[in-house]
Amino acid sequence: MSESNRLVAGRYQLLRELGRGGMGVVWEGGDTLLNRQVAIKEVLLPDGLPPAEQERQLMRTAREARMAAKLNHPSVVAVYDVVEEDGRPWIVMELLRHPSLEEVVLTSGALPVRQAADVGRQVLAALRAAHEAGILHRDVKPSNILLSEDGRAVLTDFGIAQAEGDPSLTATGMVTGSPSFLAPERVRAADAGPASDLWSLGATLYACMVGRSPFERGDPMATLNALLSEEPDYRRIPPIMHPILRGLLRKEPEDRVDAEEADRLLAAIIESRPAHADRDVPERKPRGGRGRALLAAGAAAVLVIAGGAVAYFRLAPPAEGTPRTGPLPAAATSPLPTPPAATPAVTATPTPSATRAVPAVRAWTSRDGWTIMRPAGWHGALAEAYTEWTRRDGNAHLGVEAVYSRLDPNQILRDSEEALKQSAQNVLNRGRRTVRHQGAKAVEWEFSWTAGPGGDARWVRPGIRYHEIRRVLVSGNTAYVVSWTVTEAHWMRYRGLMRQVIGSFTVGA
Repeated sequence: MSESNRLVAGRYQLLRELGRGGMGVVWEGGDTLLNRQVAIKEVLLPDGLPPAEQERQLMRTAREARMAAKLNHPSVVAVYDVVEEDGRPWIVMELLRHPSLEEVVLTSGALPVRQAADVGRQVLAALRAAHEAGILHRDVKPSNILLSEDGRAVLTDFGIAQAEGDPSLTATGMVTGSPSFLAPERVRAADAGPASDLWSLGATLYACMVGRSPFERGDPMATLNALLSEEPDYRRIPPIMHPILRGLLRKEPEDRVDAEEADRLLAAIIESRPAHADRDVPERKPRGGRGRALLAAGAAAVLVIAGGAVAYFRLAPPAEGTPRTGPLPAAATSPLPTPPAATPAVTATPTPSATRAVPAVRAWTSRDGWTIMRPAGWHGALAEAYTEWTRRDGNAHLGVEAVYSRLDPNQILRDSEEALKQSAQNVLNRGRRTVRHQGAKAVEWEFSWTAGPGGDARWVRPGIRYHEIRRVLVSGNTAYVVSWTVTEAHWMRYRGLMRQVIGSFTVGA
């Protein structure tokens, strides 16, 4: 992994790693020539590739960047440059500090229909620009759409984009893209065209309403079977959205509405205000507190980077009493807190109404198969390799990070200590020890620190003293860092809950 503050191609300075995935690492960087902030995607080639395949991968990535750079559209992330260093390509892109559509829905609930239609129309405009340039995106999904506070939607990650008619990306027969949002013809290995991207847009709009793709079944093969043989369930979708969704989600590409008709249908939704339009998803007013309103969804801004990687994001807790939509179907497998039981109505009788006991923890299973008993009622957020929950008053925080680049727990903790000292003050090392975690060996570090003014975690308050434990355990080719952070004044109060939560972390077989 590259070290921070190094220069790439003698011009682009790497400042800090923001996220990583299967295709590489995304850095926050600086263009020293033009003196502007940029995002830099470091493409990592798999180990053991023969030289000929490495060369093909480099050419493919350069082509990807050139294709994306041809698109000059406000709803497409800008690609500035592509360079080669250390035998691998680096793609320099626009740095965007917006949350993804996936995160907005996960943290704030379903979008109001007119906002969803507006987002869809902007993404559609980006796709039309790409299609006119002969480019297919091939991976349209909520996590690849960023939303700004002024209403701009930006389509990111042309990482598996393909020039129309170019078979090289699928020469091996491998299906690329996210299974839940793939068009049926791509699963069948039939010819894919612009209509395939429109299908994915339809599945994305559906996810805006219920929190998941209409074909998500929890297992890749079951999901692919569902999108080939089943029809979407529209019972929880506001009726005004049915025409556009039914038009985009037809199994055969020739039966789908085209981009012009899709734009007309989306525009009609934005312009109309029938009584039933927002019945299921009421619009939410911007809320106060530390988080700023994001469009009508009321989500606090988080740091998300273009190019397929999402940085750690810290979402401010919503103001007490803010209305929310009902629980999404995906709630059982998302880090969202369960809405509290409704307050019993006041009656003339002095007999109090019975209330349900709220559990202290709830089981949560990640998309990667690990599980944890997370604290009930805490505010959750999800990134590519990082999941977190924050107590609504900001006094406690739980995080789980997956680390793929290094599997030595002691080195991981040494690196994290060095990183912490860059932004924290008065770091007090309370000891590093080997512990048993569900019969396996793990390494744990306990320490205290005072938050400095330059931290990027939104739940951290400058000047506050925190007490933290980080436990690192290795399973297969992944190391997991489970962190528990509480204000020093509340450390003893939450120790019992901490032991219950950290001890429950389990990696699936």
